[in-house]
Amino acid sequence: MKYSEYSVVVIGSGAAGLYASLKIAQQIKLPEGILLISKSSLGMSNSRYAQGGIVGVVHQNPEDNVESHIEDTLKAGAGLSDKKVTEEISSASDAVLNDLIKNGVEFDRDESGNLTFTLEAAHSIKRILHSGGDATGKGITEALVKAVKSDNNIHTLDNSIAVELLVTAEKECRGVIIYNEQTDEHEIVYSSAIIIATGGAGQVYKYTTNPNSATGDGIALGYEAGAIIEDMEFIQFHPTALAISPESQNRFLISEAVRGEGAKLINKDGKEFMSKYSDMLELAPRDVVTRAIFSEMTKNHTNNVYLNATLIGEEKILKRFPTITKNCRDNGIDITKEPIPVAPAAHYTMGGIKAGVNGVTSIKGLYAIGEAACTGLHGANRLASNSLLECVVCAYLLADYLSFTDLDTPKVIDEGIKKMIDVYSRSISGEEYDTDSLKNQLKNIMWENVGITRTEDSLKKADKEINLLKKDFKRRRKCLNKNEYEYRNMLTVSSLIIKCALGRKESRGAHYRSDYRETLTEALHSNINKLSKEGLSYVK
Repeated sequence: MKYSEYSVVVIGSGAAGLYASLKIAQQIKLPEGILLISKSSLGMSNSRYAQGGIVGVVHQNPEDNVESHIEDTLKAGAGLSDKKVTEEISSASDAVLNDLIKNGVEFDRDESGNLTFTLEAAHSIKRILHSGGDATGKGITEALVKAVKSDNNIHTLDNSIAVELLVTAEKECRGVIIYNEQTDEHEIVYSSAIIIATGGAGQVYKYTTNPNSATGDGIALGYEAGAIIEDMEFIQFHPTALAISPESQNRFLISEAVRGEGAKLINKDGKEFMSKYSDMLELAPRDVVTRAIFSEMTKNHTNNVYLNATLIGEEKILKRFPTITKNCRDNGIDITKEPIPVAPAAHYTMGGIKAGVNGVTSIKGLYAIGEAACTGLHGANRLASNSLLECVVCAYLLADYLSFTDLDTPKVIDEGIKKMIDVYSRSISGEEYDTDSLKNQLKNIMWENVGITRTEDSLKKADKEINLLKKDFKRRRKCLNKNEYEYRNMLTVSSLIIKCALGRKESRGAHYRSDYRETLTEALHSNINKLSKEGLSYVK
């Protein structure tokens, strides 16, 4: 097998992976450089599709302060957001956002050149910066891709998926095995610092706002390597995704900022309904709005409700939401004149590899940032636009941490690693699986049984059906192609979600059990560790 060595390996090229690569290259002289691995092309990720914006507690917004942002985050997080983590991330936002601007990110400004801020659900004031109106993720990732490409210390590798971490018997990560789709070969990359920034797992659900690449690869990698996985039952379903028909599975996001600017939710009869569910109306936390919409759809036997954005006014709509306007127009909807059909869709993975704000995980040499990580910021229900902030702040803090870390450690190959390499060196037999069909089966199981509302019976049914899919899929480690690796990872992540959801016998944030509707007094995080005798445990 071909092999190479790098001082740092970053897996994933969304906002977190791009910015981490850039800051590490800018701050640290690395003898063997940085390798940035992308499963598709550079910058294609969940981050790119983020519309509404990024939280910015910055000096340019004198009405805002860290204390207010902490309060909003903790309230949305339903008791599971870590106050210290929230304070660290919020306090760093001013420095990090201004650094993004220095590195080419352009946020929208008014005629006087001042940054403009908008309001989103569960925020007490306007603190959301945006770019290109409603193309914030695209603006950030494109600027970072440009900066990364111009840095000679960062080497990029496209169309490659990380398939197994090289972890020693002493629980130290020393590298990663990747599958290069273009060469159809497996390769070994040795490094003393492996950073997982692969994003979330929305594709395990039938309806999602996530791109096809969001198959939970990094979370599965971390779990199989023995890292602690936290809070996987908390999957955020965005309340308003474009719902043209039940057949349209990958659903275009209708940003929360549309509601922040004054759009109202209406039912099939054109009547507003949010007053029945929350005093905060359309700007209630996402889990509340999602369940309200789901309830209206169920009662009225419809596949969607509607979002009336005409109340915003044509001029403001066209200026503020050009991407949404165009996408809806391409689907035959003029949002300046008619309501938008919307329905909930899987959007964000609150849980992931347990990590500090500096990316440190339970395995030495392994770091996790962005949606693949669980820092404790989001708790049981992510506050709108905190995700991009977490991506860039944690990348920034990780670069600082690594600047004081020995990255010149020679590669260590023990007997366990030799066996791993041997597995991937050998050819495998058997026909290629029909992964498209298998993925669809899995996605249907998860949507029907582990979705917006859950019960003991539905979760056990999902667990049984996912286990049957696992039994029928004979690839335990090495697979024939990228699609098989993705399916393998989706099976792993689905099982983690189900196990955590079964264990949490309460309703909290995005995890809603219709058979356990009350929220327990004590808020505990779920932890899963493959190497632990307890398996699933709960910690403060």
